[in-house]
Amino acid sequence: MTETTASARESRRKVREGEVVSTKMDKSVVVRISRRIAHPLYKKIITRYSKFQAHDEKNEAQVGDLVEIMETRPLSKTKRWRLVRVVKRGELAMAAEETAA
Repeated sequence: MTETTASARESRRKVREGEVVSTKMDKSVVVRISRRIAHPLYKKIITRYSKFQAHDEKNEAQVGDLVEIMETRPLSKTKRWRLVRVVKRGELAMAAEETAA
């Protein structure tokens, strides 16, 4: 497989950003993604949430972190996403790092 084929496939995959809400599984995290929409009738802005299970190979994400996930092949019954990077550390993760240091 050439590198151009791999980069073309990467560009077609969906990328989402969300907050980690659970890390209780090994090598997996649950990411909550929010989107704001206008109510069809009343036009009030409301927030809708979706939860995705993502593969976290190095167990680097903590609860409260803002992460970027990318669509991938099915890894298990419910995992169809993988962790790309941790965008921003949450307050709980930063507090845990300070106490460990």
